[in-house]
Amino acid sequence: MIVILATYGILLLFISVYVSFQLIHWVAYKRANKGDKNSSGFIVTPEVWPMVTVQLPLFNEKFVVERLIDAVDRLDYPTEKLEIQILDDSTDETTEIIGRKLNDSKLKHSFLHVRRDSREGYKAGALQYGMDRCNGVFIAIFDADFIPPADYLKNTIPQFQSEKIGMVQARWGHINQNDSLLTQMQAFGLDAHFTIEQVGRNAAEAFINFNGTAGVWRKTCIYDSGGWSHDTLTEDLDLSYRAQIRGWKFVYDEQIEVPAELPSNMAALRGQQFRWTKGGAECLRKLVPVLLKSKVGFWQKINGLVHLSNSFLFLAILGCALLSVPSLFIKIHTNEYSSFFNWAGIFVSSLLALCIIYATAYQRTKGDLRGFWWRFPTFLSVSMGLSLHNAIAVLEGYMGKKSPFIRTPKAGDAEDELAFRLSYIKEHISPITWIELGLAMMFAATAVYGIYHLEFGLVPFHTMLAVGYFYIATNSLAVLRPRLNGALQS
Repeated sequence: MIVILATYGILLLFISVYVSFQLIHWVAYKRANKGDKNSSGFIVTPEVWPMVTVQLPLFNEKFVVERLIDAVDRLDYPTEKLEIQILDDSTDETTEIIGRKLNDSKLKHSFLHVRRDSREGYKAGALQYGMDRCNGVFIAIFDADFIPPADYLKNTIPQFQSEKIGMVQARWGHINQNDSLLTQMQAFGLDAHFTIEQVGRNAAEAFINFNGTAGVWRKTCIYDSGGWSHDTLTEDLDLSYRAQIRGWKFVYDEQIEVPAELPSNMAALRGQQFRWTKGGAECLRKLVPVLLKSKVGFWQKINGLVHLSNSFLFLAILGCALLSVPSLFIKIHTNEYSSFFNWAGIFVSSLLALCIIYATAYQRTKGDLRGFWWRFPTFLSVSMGLSLHNAIAVLEGYMGKKSPFIRTPKAGDAEDELAFRLSYIKEHISPITWIELGLAMMFAATAVYGIYHLEFGLVPFHTMLAVGYFYIATNSLAVLRPRLNGALQS
């Protein structure tokens, strides 16, 4: 029993420490008053605009590639100072669609259709390949589902006033956040990252990260930091830390929004979460020794360690969830560890801190708190439901197990939604889905058991776990319906 409670307590402590650092960023966010002014202060427009390369890394994006080209073509920037690379590693009809689109005489900018002999290095390999052949002093990167506003470059390039600034990151917007509960929950979580965390970390002079897209790099910064590397699934986080360890400064501008498409079904979200979470774990394993040996300040090291430990959060959540069941039995049937359970109540304060953080982000993006009070517990529940899936990704990352870079499919303006979904859905049901259904039933029964014995402290936690796992599992099964219906109709 002591081992169970001690492990449970350690995991709760980790979660509380992580949330405490999020609260520090919230304080920095409030102090900086970033919502009322540009993050970089007074911006001077350059007399001569520098050469900029826009990189568009693509792999089988037939549903969104034309929209992307149209958006990039609308960029307000001197044509003679703009180079646009379409880094196309596609193996489907995307390549033909690009070819037809580039023959459109209505395009005002010139596009370079860049093809490689192999897909070595995946996205990181494509970015490095394009950079080695580009002419730009600065490199802007957009994933296939992003729609940069016309004034994007004229708002970001002037922020490279200092030669020490290596990257400027913009905030993500969401073009389909109201399509479903799934997209609403993703937007809810991402908005907190792109307001409180990114602004707060930048204001506190802690390391921030390039988010893989909607950012501009100084090319010399990338080369100085060792270039793009594909030994992790999150090449963006990896390069961000290597650059800042070398002394480069990053700027995050909350005022510049670049709309993008959120994963529209559970299969796509699972793939994205797996890549992000495993990549984060790989970066922890790779970068912690480098960070600790570096000459950066103590505060940046501590913040960096907590930031890179982000992926461990899912292991902690899963561990707390599983250990809460025997812990409840211990609490009900023994009186020996009452002091431990009183101490564990500190976890409630972490939930209150999270509530404050997410409420601030929600009010910043929505203008008021209407709808927040049901979205917040629902978001926590869905996040808990993903903990098993993401914990497996974390363990693979820590153990060094390699896996290919699998991009997140986006539907775009696809007229045939069924064709989109069928093209990315696996025919079999993952065993993890059945385990998630089993966990949903177990936590539901545990909540009932707690109520029966008048122990209500863990009932909300177990209820959210049950709902979260049930939601994730049933949505994973739901994506198979189009394939099954299609098979029946044929």
